[in-house]
Amino acid sequence: MNPSTQEIVFAFGLTIFAGLSTGIGSALAFYTKQTNKKFLSAALGFSAGVMIYVSLVEIFVKARESLEAILGAKQGFLLTTVSFFGGIALIALIDKFVPSYENPHEMHDLSKISDLKELEESEGYGVTAKERSENHALMRMGLFSALAIAIHNFPEGLATFVGALQDPAMGISIAVAIAIHNIPEGIAVSVPIYFATGDKLKAFKLSFLSGLSEPLGAIVGYFILMQFFNDLVFGILFAGVAGIMVYISLDELLPTAEKYGEHHVAIYGMIGGMVVMAASLILFA
Repeated sequence: MNPSTQEIVFAFGLTIFAGLSTGIGSALAFYTKQTNKKFLSAALGFSAGVMIYVSLVEIFVKARESLEAILGAKQGFLLTTVSFFGGIALIALIDKFVPSYENPHEMHDLSKISDLKELEESEGYGVTAKERSENHALMRMGLFSALAIAIHNFPEGLATFVGALQDPAMGISIAVAIAIHNIPEGIAVSVPIYFATGDKLKAFKLSFLSGLSEPLGAIVGYFILMQFFNDLVFGILFAGVAGIMVYISLDELLPTAEKYGEHHVAIYGMIGGMVVMAASLILFA
């Protein structure tokens, strides 16, 4: 493959468009009040639905197809499954080693401390210890989501870049589909960070930056990985990312969505996220 400079610029431009569309989702944080807990619950549920659906229906399937093409049906499926749970194990280890005060599993414990009022007064920020604990959990969840999405976007950037070099029309289709995917992913990062900090600009920046790994994937892919990046590496990486995204959805997004809103608000949000993602996959299949 010896693409021209114009083809390279075009392909790279598509990856920038696809990756930075997380900013559209990020901007939604500017259109809600911080006290709107139902919106937070629905948005987190929506994001969980997006991440679970795309992980199990698209990413895992693509990883399996890639590995089965090399290793055969049985071995390819086995490695895909092992990589999927390997991604879960990796993010679970990260979760385990985060200090307990910042761990969302522990955030209810502070509300049971007998001298909670004394702790609140000693901190002197005008915010209760329970609220600070919840904010820590939300901030941590948003950063975890940003990490998973950045990892997810990296190979997507490579796929968009290579696809555009091989066939510009196919590259455009891939870029538009990924851009649609990235809008709700931007919500997954911006909303919890905004509710944790009250800083809309910070939420927008962090969510927007999570999409930068898309063009980064194109750059690295072109200059480094194109030499040895193959279906085996792609399959293992994609399956692992699917596991990471499912873990974050089940361990972080859905429990927090339940906490901040009514049960059915979170569930309706999750189903809505699945419907939107399913529609985008069908539309651009």
